[in-house]
Amino acid sequence: MWLGACTSSIGSWMQIVAQAWLVYELSNNPFYLGLDAFLGQAPIILLSLVGGVIADRRDRRQMLLMSQYIQMGSAFSLTLLFHFHMVHVWHILSLSFVSGLGQSFGGPAYSAMLPTLVGPEDYPNAIAWNSIQFNLARVIGPTLAGITLAKLNAAWCFGLNGVSFIAVIVTLYVIRVGFIPAKTHESILSSMKQGIGFIRTKAGLDSLIVLAFCMTIFGFQLLTFLPVFAKQIFHAGAGTYTQLLVCSGSGSVCGALIVAAMGKTKRQGRTALLGLIVLGGLIAAFSLSKSLVLSSVLIFLGGSTLITVFAMIQSLVQAITADEMMGRVMSVYNVAFRAGMPVGSLVLGKLIPLFTVSLTMAASGSVLAVLGLYFLLVHRRVATL
Repeated sequence: MWLGACTSSIGSWMQIVAQAWLVYELSNNPFYLGLDAFLGQAPIILLSLVGGVIADRRDRRQMLLMSQYIQMGSAFSLTLLFHFHMVHVWHILSLSFVSGLGQSFGGPAYSAMLPTLVGPEDYPNAIAWNSIQFNLARVIGPTLAGITLAKLNAAWCFGLNGVSFIAVIVTLYVIRVGFIPAKTHESILSSMKQGIGFIRTKAGLDSLIVLAFCMTIFGFQLLTFLPVFAKQIFHAGAGTYTQLLVCSGSGSVCGALIVAAMGKTKRQGRTALLGLIVLGGLIAAFSLSKSLVLSSVLIFLGGSTLITVFAMIQSLVQAITADEMMGRVMSVYNVAFRAGMPVGSLVLGKLIPLFTVSLTMAASGSVLAVLGLYFLLVHRRVATL
């Protein structure tokens, strides 16, 4: 599963880099970068709760296969549009929405299936290794995308992404999934209410979900607007954008390796909050930096801190959730985590032209640090986990 997911993630990052650069070149407007991210995440917000219920009732492997086929079709469609010189911004936005539809059912199924492949004592390690494959792809994918864009064109990035989904499809037929869904006649709405009720009864679980939402609003947006930093701050092209992405991905791999080596630790909630405060400071420092060398170091450290905090929060959520509720709880978690992306992308995409990308993202990092302090010193449910 790790090998298949890593191969597919490399392809996905090739498309992310090429697609972001293409959207910005076609529109020359940061708002469309935010809109593209919003449309890719909107279906996940709308449908992931339903996807979580289905993940607790149906074969999670079949849900994942359906998701891969939808995303593969979107990638090949964009390949053909670009190859025949027919691509417009609205095509890219529409296909982002279609891919989001596939992810809205595949995401909860994948998050719920991962813990069934290992024992509870290995959750932090498994999540860290899952983060390693994703962030290793963030290093390899953008690097390959930069070479492909320079030597060939964006169509190759989109086409190779489509091919990469074959790796996941093959591994899904190979692995053995231990979860057997229980038969139920309850309505989807009743099952959704059970999942939300379970979250309310577990101390700290609701706070962890709020933190996931805040992380994506104020933390992950830096990657969305990296093309703007590359062009407006460093007055460079796709090569600089790729360099910053690679530095961020390299840092994330290091952070994930640290979490994997640590395994399950005491006071994990407190450690995650301290990391959140550091992350906010690193984002603010990167945003105000005018030196490409310093910015590369800061985004490396930011990537390492981001993935460390993310892995710790997700492992806490999965460790305190019963397996029969895993799909529903992880769907709520995924909605919170993913919802912050489009909300942050749209809001910051509007603010950047008004206040500059440096000031907007520096303020975003500062807010993240303040939130970490609040949960550490005032609302201490997570700090006690």
